[in-house]
Amino acid sequence: MIYARNFLAFSLLCVHCVYAQIPFSDEPARSVVLQKDEGEHRTRRPREGVASPTSDFVIKISPKTNGSKHLLLGTEEIPPGAAIPKHKHHGEEEILLIETGNAHVWLGEKQYDAAAGAVVFIPADTWISLKNTGRENIHLVFVWNEPSFEEMMRCASVPKGQATEPISREEVKKCYQHGDAELDFSHAAVETKP
Repeated sequence: MIYARNFLAFSLLCVHCVYAQIPFSDEPARSVVLQKDEGEHRTRRPREGVASPTSDFVIKISPKTNGSKHLLLGTEEIPPGAAIPKHKHHGEEEILLIETGNAHVWLGEKQYDAAAGAVVFIPADTWISLKNTGRENIHLVFVWNEPSFEEMMRCASVPKGQATEPISREEVKKCYQHGDAELDFSHAAVETKP
């Protein structure tokens, strides 16, 4: 676990040096220290015919929360049996830090088992899917080097506590496109581990 957190911290420092491809405000980013349960709590809109890993997630660092120009970081809990549907990010690299639980991960054409403390690196344009194969929730930290996926996450969610309306498959597809990503609808419910 310590190795994984150190790797995440090092990765964040390295990624911060990458030039942002998306123009943002000239306002400087605001420094923050957020505790475990702090951040912008959001609820995913129910998806018609498309798997969703959880209903709630927290955006901690982003252009809209603290003015970050290069990073998007958040957390979520994925219950046993739930899955992140197969998708890819066209311009962003992603890091997942699995703090608790066990997962089966599909990366491109390869499959892996990942336990607590595992770090998953996803290069841009790589298909990714993840399923909680354990008996406890996965506590997951996600990090992107370009914050455009924030737009997808906001498009398909509302602030926690606000009433939500279901989102159609076509609307989900548009949200992914808005976030410079693509969802594989042929595997939207995520295949099971062999």
